[in-house]
Amino acid sequence: MTPDSVGPFSRPILVERTLKSGQPVTVEANEEERAALARDFGLPGIARLAGTFRLTGSLHRLQVTGTVEAALTQTCVVTLEPFDATVTEEVDVDFADQDAFAGTPAEDADIPDPIVNGRIDLGSLTAEFLALGLDPYPRKPGVAFEPPAEEGEETPFAALRGLKGNDV
Repeated sequence: MTPDSVGPFSRPILVERTLKSGQPVTVEANEEERAALARDFGLPGIARLAGTFRLTGSLHRLQVTGTVEAALTQTCVVTLEPFDATVTEEVDVDFADQDAFAGTPAEDADIPDPIVNGRIDLGSLTAEFLALGLDPYPRKPGVAFEPPAEEGEETPFAALRGLKGNDV
């Protein structure tokens, strides 16, 4: 979550102010942000997207916990029909000063997300966990994949089978 990676839903917050208040923070995507995220994620639409977070720790080492909830429309991979769905994802992410792990190879440690200039972006975090919660092969409720029948059914290669053995 560097400033370069900010997407269509951004809600940077000051870590110090939020820690002092001790209150949960809720971020909600507006209509324009939801439309942009729907395009980015290949969804017909997102009716609602919200994240509720609690910050604990210090200005240098922070834990963010909470929940991301969305009401959206997906396209069934079997029938290609749109259908309404919900996503609920639990969030538990560690953040640390941007320089705390400088020079540490990524494969050597579980490096926390960076706190950049005393801020973290709860909008980007919400969008990230929405993406994690999306079913990559969504099916409309009650729809099952039926493999094609093997015998007696015309296939695209049936005409080629008729040519087999013939000298053309």
